[in-house]
Amino acid sequence: MDTIKSFKGYGKVDEIEQQAFQKKTRKRMITIIISSVILLAVIIAAVAGVLIHKRTTQSSPSSSDSLPNTELNPAASLKAVCHATQYPNSCFSAISSLPDSNTTDPEQLFKLSLKVAIDELAKLTRFPSKLSARADTRLKKAIGVCGEVLDDALDRLNDSMSSIVGAGKILSPEKIRDVETWLSAALTDHATCLEAVDEVNSTAARGVLREIETAMKNSTEFASNSLAIVTKIIGLLSNFETSNHHRRLLGGFPEWLGSAERKLLATEVNETKPDAVVAKDGTGQFTTITEALKMVNKKSVKRFVVYVKKGEYIENIDIDKKTWNVMIYGDGMSETVVLGSRNFMDGTPTFETATFAVKGMGFIAKDIKFVNTAGASKHQAVALRSGSDRSVFYRCSFVGYQDTLYAHSNRQFYRECDITGTIDFIFGNAAVVFQNCRIMPRQPMSNQFNTITAQGKKDPNQNTGIVIQGSTITTLPNDNLTAPTYLGRPWKDFSTTVIMKTEIGSFLNSVGWISWVFNVEPPSTIFYAEYQNTGPGAGVSQRVKWAGYKPTISDEEALKFTVDSFIQGPEWLPSASVQFEPTL
Repeated sequence: MDTIKSFKGYGKVDEIEQQAFQKKTRKRMITIIISSVILLAVIIAAVAGVLIHKRTTQSSPSSSDSLPNTELNPAASLKAVCHATQYPNSCFSAISSLPDSNTTDPEQLFKLSLKVAIDELAKLTRFPSKLSARADTRLKKAIGVCGEVLDDALDRLNDSMSSIVGAGKILSPEKIRDVETWLSAALTDHATCLEAVDEVNSTAARGVLREIETAMKNSTEFASNSLAIVTKIIGLLSNFETSNHHRRLLGGFPEWLGSAERKLLATEVNETKPDAVVAKDGTGQFTTITEALKMVNKKSVKRFVVYVKKGEYIENIDIDKKTWNVMIYGDGMSETVVLGSRNFMDGTPTFETATFAVKGMGFIAKDIKFVNTAGASKHQAVALRSGSDRSVFYRCSFVGYQDTLYAHSNRQFYRECDITGTIDFIFGNAAVVFQNCRIMPRQPMSNQFNTITAQGKKDPNQNTGIVIQGSTITTLPNDNLTAPTYLGRPWKDFSTTVIMKTEIGSFLNSVGWISWVFNVEPPSTIFYAEYQNTGPGAGVSQRVKWAGYKPTISDEEALKFTVDSFIQGPEWLPSASVQFEPTL
């Protein structure tokens, strides 16, 4: 039985190790901050030198001889760029060993950092299968998760490289944000591998965990270095080159969908023409969702629409990373229901327990319910897991107990959805906004507590976090909720969660939040905040006093966590045809 003092959940943490890691992280952050201040002028000089050189040679090739000598030599440029990273030594030694490193161009150095990360991660492709040979059934499944997510991470790195190769000018802000997202997801994949093995919690698993940590050390550091360079250096280049244009703040759907998708979201069921119809009673083309999805062409840029008629569909669905631009819609969140019961207690890694899992980019779900029926006693049991970049969930319901909704990675948006659960029931490391949703903690097992969120940001440069905006946090109808209930707990050292303009019920514990390890304050590197919430549970006078928690933030700070800014909505979701709020 999990008690309030003993429960740790997915990604179990040893308290002594956690305290040591936090101390090490604080020292590292201080070093990085000091180094950043010292080197900021040097980096700006290098960036400015590159830009002056590019602009002058483009306008008048003969004038380049008269340029002031603002550029650094190659070694100094690389050192300056690498000092923006978490791991400057590994950054410098890895890139400087490449034959093309004799350059002062920060963009070229960034490409080389990506090459180093890709080459290192590619070496690990067969490593999980070698470990599986000596593992028991449960550990084998966890190692299988490692193989899957490391393969995903390699794809994210390759996608990043593909998006910048051949770019003959400073990367656009949109492209930079894409790369930041994919590199953030690659680091999340690395962490997911370790979490899957760690949760097995056996002597053999601990030995395997140490081997994997050692094997992944370089690839993790190199991916982190690339993320830091694109975030801090290439972003600086882009700001020099392009003026900040004003973008209209949206409280509703951002614009990452085209006009066809806007119509699909706005149109009623009987007016939509689907590509495939699923019906439990046999009145459609298929009787299962799995069968219908076999019709989708891999990496299709054309939207494929699946209509699932009302009924209960007992199946586990996994939309792989090569299945793009799928939309699934039903007859309503209480009418079309997908059910599964995979769970951790019966031997399935948390990552694989999802009733419905999706990785392929551009996924949309509308008017449908996703349920994990395993129950509270089975512990981790995910209803939906999404790693789909630019995914949208509209008028959907997610029902479970522990770990109901796994917003694993990439950019995600949820609007007018119902989410029900107990422990960490909205968790993961996506850049995700929940807007106009109903979030409903329920009564857990005896001696357990509820935590609505558990955010997993592990690297300071990841562009990830959980944002709950304009929503309602309430109880399930007829549910006698007496367990201590909290808005969330920081899962990793840079966890980021913001609750804003949301109505909070009286059942919430007045301290608001709880630490991951009982009675151990989370590191100051987290960012937890509340902004203009209402309701009897919204008072902040008795909230936690953590260094990383802000009981209130300014309007300017809050704007950073809107659909517009946080998930770059105007680039991929519609600004019309659906209801939205124009301001905070």
